[in-house]
Amino acid sequence: MSTGGGGAVFLGVDVGTGSARAGLFDEKGKLLGSASSPIQIWKEKDCIEQSSTDIWHAVCISVKSACSLADVAPENVVGLGFAATCSLVAVDADGSPVSVSWSGDARRNIIVWMDHRAVDQAERINARNSPVLQYCGGGVSPEMQAPKLLWVKENLQESWSMVCRWMDLSDWLAYRATGDDTRSLCTTVCKWTYLGHAHMEQWKESDSCDMEACGWDEVFWEEIGLGDLVEGNLSKIGRSVAFPGHPLGSGLTPNAAKELGLLPGTPVGTSLIDAHAGGVGVMESLPDAESKADMSDEQAICHRMVLVCGTSTCHMAVSKNKLFIPGVWGPFWSAMVPEFWLTEGGQSATGVLLDYIVENHAAAPLLANHAASQSISIYELLNKILLSMMHEQNISYISALTQDTHVLPDFHGNRSPLADPKSKGVICGLTLDTSDKNLALLYLATIQGIAYGTRHIVEHCNVHGHKIDTLLACGGLAKNPLYIQEHADITGCPIILPRENESVLLGAAVLGAVAAKKFPGVRDAMKTLNAAGKVVHPSSNPRVKKYHDAKYQIFRSLYEQQLSHRSAMAQALH
Repeated sequence: MSTGGGGAVFLGVDVGTGSARAGLFDEKGKLLGSASSPIQIWKEKDCIEQSSTDIWHAVCISVKSACSLADVAPENVVGLGFAATCSLVAVDADGSPVSVSWSGDARRNIIVWMDHRAVDQAERINARNSPVLQYCGGGVSPEMQAPKLLWVKENLQESWSMVCRWMDLSDWLAYRATGDDTRSLCTTVCKWTYLGHAHMEQWKESDSCDMEACGWDEVFWEEIGLGDLVEGNLSKIGRSVAFPGHPLGSGLTPNAAKELGLLPGTPVGTSLIDAHAGGVGVMESLPDAESKADMSDEQAICHRMVLVCGTSTCHMAVSKNKLFIPGVWGPFWSAMVPEFWLTEGGQSATGVLLDYIVENHAAAPLLANHAASQSISIYELLNKILLSMMHEQNISYISALTQDTHVLPDFHGNRSPLADPKSKGVICGLTLDTSDKNLALLYLATIQGIAYGTRHIVEHCNVHGHKIDTLLACGGLAKNPLYIQEHADITGCPIILPRENESVLLGAAVLGAVAAKKFPGVRDAMKTLNAAGKVVHPSSNPRVKKYHDAKYQIFRSLYEQQLSHRSAMAQALH
């Protein structure tokens, strides 16, 4: 596919947990080509680390490969944007990496988003009940930045004193590309307790500029023992902020342009966290049949929730009014769609949980070989096995196969709506069976457990003022038809899949399009570049609903039982 010297091309870069990816999109939001490059990760107990040097190298490889595959010349790339996991990057005054690792390895200067070393610090921060905490569901998670910063200060004093900038990974990527240290309202508001609504009265997205960071609560940082971050006008954590898509600096620096194979001065938009980029990449993907004629655009967007389903799943919904929802992150002003409040639910382990369940089963090695010989994934093979089991057992719908198997999917804690990082996973209904059919049942029951978790989040949000009745799904798991159908049946909501399944890359590319002034703002760009693909409707069979309602009650009881077990054991040990 050649752009033939033709129209404008927008570049999106996404750094996920395992790889850096780049995608090029045309002016209608159609993917022209994409490429990825793996990144290194170090895991030791609760500590999970990466290297910014390694990540930048992978970004450069994937951008060059994508341009080459799509046959796009550098002068056709009119703007780019970055999205990344909300990992924490440490650099010194020269921009060189500073170790955040017990090992002292200087390469390891990133605490990965899913690192849980700071559980104790998060508990201590939450015990202070600071007013900023009401904007993150009542408490910080160990996956947010304040607890991680406190951990470094308490455990790695030498590193602490060397760091000149603490940055969210997507902000660091934009800084590495442009030399502009302006932070995003997305990262700072969602992960750093920045109060974005401090800008509400004075700024509109159309006034695009760097805004002086007036949303930090300095008392909060001093109270939790990080008063030294307030020094120097908060320069270590962000002196100026901007709406996502605001053009940074003078675009790509000559050095970064050379490394990326692009032109110096190419506009770069202020970044988004990867899940939020997924939201920007799909939230306006509506087939004509699904658009609500009796509602304004502003009302209609508030009826949708985006599921960004990858290693973990993020549940994103927006509202015009701020809604405080216990156990759910937010309300975050302008953190995804400018001038809307964002509610962000999530499940810390979804894709990674399915991998864990499948890979640790006795039948997995043989099944993986079977799948490889048919050139399909192990999940596609498991979906086939479930279909044949349904026919053999003469039952009318696949879900009913798991009547004796129930899964609570909290293998990495519960992010929403219980906000309990200590919650554990439960599998109820185990036998001595090690066959591939047994693995298929466990796999289906785990998908259902994950979907009941989503139902719990949707119901909880709606009780607290949301009006969610439509889901949009993107990310790796959205490519699995069984996963999507179970979610539709269990939540009772239709699920819209985007035309382009690389939604996070598209969301990042939207930032480039806005920075290049091809659109007045993010929402305008979304309306043009988002496009719907298939719509998956819930089953119309009332027996399916009755079945899932019963299993959902069992799902809810598994956590209640866990709490009573926990208190019984605490009393016994007391």
